[in-house]
Amino acid sequence: MLIDLSRVLTHEGKKLNMTIEPSGGSYVCEMGSFPYVGENSVSLTIMHTENQVIRLEGEGTITVLIPCSRCLENVEVPILIEISEEIDMKLTDQERIESLDESSYIQDKQLDTEKLLHNEILIRWPMRVLCKEDCKGICSRCGANLNQGSCDCDTADLDPRMAVITDIFKNFKEV
Repeated sequence: MLIDLSRVLTHEGKKLNMTIEPSGGSYVCEMGSFPYVGENSVSLTIMHTENQVIRLEGEGTITVLIPCSRCLENVEVPILIEISEEIDMKLTDQERIESLDESSYIQDKQLDTEKLLHNEILIRWPMRVLCKEDCKGICSRCGANLNQGSCDCDTADLDPRMAVITDIFKNFKEV
């Protein structure tokens, strides 16, 4: 959703309150596509503080399904969004980029709420997600989820230097 900031810039102290929601059914990034779950909204306040400076304040929660890092089962992960930004609208888009202001979500006095939410989710994306603290993961041989029970794979850890000898015995094993 695009919001025209020129309406807020008409008077100092003018305020605009709204609720924004992520569009589409999932969060898409280089890591993949992750579906949104439940009610996801962020309350956003846009305020013209002084001299063409806009203050963005917002908070809310976005819940995303992310696979467990060990067993790959989907986990509902709430991501707390807290926005607190000041943007000098006197600067051009190019000047903002050069001053390392990460406000790529503002172009020609238009606030793109989708880009704003995308950036905020990406910043707060968890490093690792576990379905439970003692998740056992999946079997490296057959791919069975070890949280649901054990598999019948041979779990003997042999010295890797002896792997060649093990292969020789497997090749000449009589049936």
